Amino acid sequence: MIVKTYAAALQGIDAIPVTIETLLDSGFMMTMVGLPDTAVKESAERVMSAVNVSGFGFPRRKVVINLAPADVRKEGSAYDLPIAAGIVAADGKIKPDHLGEFLMIGELSLDGSLLPVKGVLPMAIMARKLGFRGMIVPRANALEAAVVNDIEVYGCGSFAEVAGFLNDAAGVERTEVDTRVEFSKAYATFPFDFADVKGQQGVKRAFEVACAGGHNILLVGPPGSGKSMMAKRLPSILPPLSLAEALETTKIHSVAGKLKGGSMLMTTRPFRSPHHTISPVALVGGGANPVPGEISLAHNGVLFLDEFPEFSRSVLEVMRQPLEDRHINISRAKYSIDYPAGFMLVASMNPCPCGYYNHPTRECTCSQTQVRRYLGRISGPLLDRIDLQVEIMPVPFDELCDMAPGESSAAIRERVARAREIQERRFAGDPATHCNAQMTPRQLAAHARPTPEGARILERAMAKYDMSARAYDRILKVARTVADLEGAAEIGPSHIREAVSYRSLDRSTWGLK
Repeated sequence: MIVKTYAAALQGIDAIPVTIETLLDSGFMMTMVGLPDTAVKESAERVMSAVNVSGFGFPRRKVVINLAPADVRKEGSAYDLPIAAGIVAADGKIKPDHLGEFLMIGELSLDGSLLPVKGVLPMAIMARKLGFRGMIVPRANALEAAVVNDIEVYGCGSFAEVAGFLNDAAGVERTEVDTRVEFSKAYATFPFDFADVKGQQGVKRAFEVACAGGHNILLVGPPGSGKSMMAKRLPSILPPLSLAEALETTKIHSVAGKLKGGSMLMTTRPFRSPHHTISPVALVGGGANPVPGEISLAHNGVLFLDEFPEFSRSVLEVMRQPLEDRHINISRAKYSIDYPAGFMLVASMNPCPCGYYNHPTRECTCSQTQVRRYLGRISGPLLDRIDLQVEIMPVPFDELCDMAPGESSAAIRERVARAREIQERRFAGDPATHCNAQMTPRQLAAHARPTPEGARILERAMAKYDMSARAYDRILKVARTVADLEGAAEIGPSHIREAVSYRSLDRSTWGLK
């Protein structure tokens, strides 16, 4: 008799069904076909030990296991549980009645205990879509799977519990989570608050504008001026995640194996801060066993690159396409995967090699050539995708001594959320556009046309600072966001002036002493 159990394989951040067919025949060996990788092939020893320890006795017959579809590579240890269940059911020790109703996922230990696996959330979404009654998963993955409504989830601690459940024995309880209730109760608390930042009102305002419009931002300033400190506080003023965004973000982190045991939904926007020695593959994703990279783990959140020019040129250049398209397609000889990458880029850098160019009290020891060469480590096309370029100076002593708290992140976040609501209504007819930073040229002409006086100010500014044409669209996008923060329908002169002030590195005088 052929017994069928059901599992899932990951492709990108989605799952596809895998049918595991088990046949007991005359002989004494175990054969596995269907393009299994090394980890799947090694499951034989784990399964044998777990079945014996659980008291079922591994059948002394030839075992043939087929993983279908045969042209999809099966990777990882998540197939241990359905393989073991299929073997014991084919041996007549588990009723086959419920095998077709449940998707089973889990890694088996030698003592029969179930260990957690990654990617359970997209598997649960797939199981509901395909009409499975439910899922049987390791207990540590139960809450993650139960986030998906309208599907039964049973978390088990051992293979013996799974076998008992399939044989209609009592003892395994269903795990239930009301996703909307849990999400609404989750209040975003942050370890960092802008109320702790002394001075730097102009930089705080730039962060507010960046978050309100989803703009990328670059901070340029000497060591100790507070670049990293303020960047870490950025998630506290971003608008809250919607339920759809939370599910999508959680799915990515589930596939990457970044969710902690017992986790449900991610309720705060991710903040990723990779070191400047990161490789291109670690940044964009891929590898021999493809996983999402840092830009995908930062989806719906922030990617912070400290010491921006210290990143290798190849690492920085691979970000150009995902910054524009909000996704990354990774094509290799054996696979082609599309990962989402809708992140907000926040970068910081010193203005020169010594770090003190334009410093109010310390002398810069770099030549003009060194200053220009240091900035030249960042290519023009990449710099073009950064809407706000802000100079930051050290905080004066009298402001450091001021004990009064600054404006809280909650107050700033409220204004940011109101501006985002305006943009949601503006782009309601275009699902590909969510905020001002993503406006197309056609949308820019429709929604970001300045008043005649504003246009004259922009014309004079571009001539005075010798700005390139690539800065024109960026200024209008930022000006539209500034106007949204004020609730203004038109882009006026003050909005243009503020947007121009955020283009420090576009000025032809930058780096000239």
